[in-house]
Amino acid sequence: MENKAKIYLAGGCYWGTEHFLKQINGVVFTEVGFANGSTVNPSYADVCHNNTGHAETVMVVYNTDIVKLETILQLFFLTIDPTAINNQGGDFGTQYRTGIFYTDDEDLPVINSSISTLAAKYSKPIVVEVKPLENFYPAEISHQNYLEKNPNGYCHIDPELFKIAKSFIS
Repeated sequence: MENKAKIYLAGGCYWGTEHFLKQINGVVFTEVGFANGSTVNPSYADVCHNNTGHAETVMVVYNTDIVKLETILQLFFLTIDPTAINNQGGDFGTQYRTGIFYTDDEDLPVINSSISTLAAKYSKPIVVEVKPLENFYPAEISHQNYLEKNPNGYCHIDPELFKIAKSFIS
């Protein structure tokens, strides 16, 4: 029997973040969208231009028999600069902030422990938001699985990291 859990990860541009997370053994579904903002059902254009407060976010559904949250977070941290405020790669603005948004309070100790482990590797403060998920609205269909449909599309993540995600086993 498959045990499923969800976590919502904001790592800058959601195209690359989604594509990376899909490579992890045990991730069974992803969906890009907008989380923890003030506008109901925003469009991509709204988030880019209308100060909605949303972060570009990937909903990750994973099989807990195959991969643990701690492993997903360790791999996610490889793709971001956790000390950068409101930017990742070439993208700037609050929609590109980093975050871990959870729906299960039992995930919080794992998240906090992972952040503490990460912080020990940096001299600057870690600015990854850790908050309960307030809302999540799926992005338009053209943004779902974007890099599969557009293999030469923009991605801020080092392509070598995709190999690590595919080969990593919990």
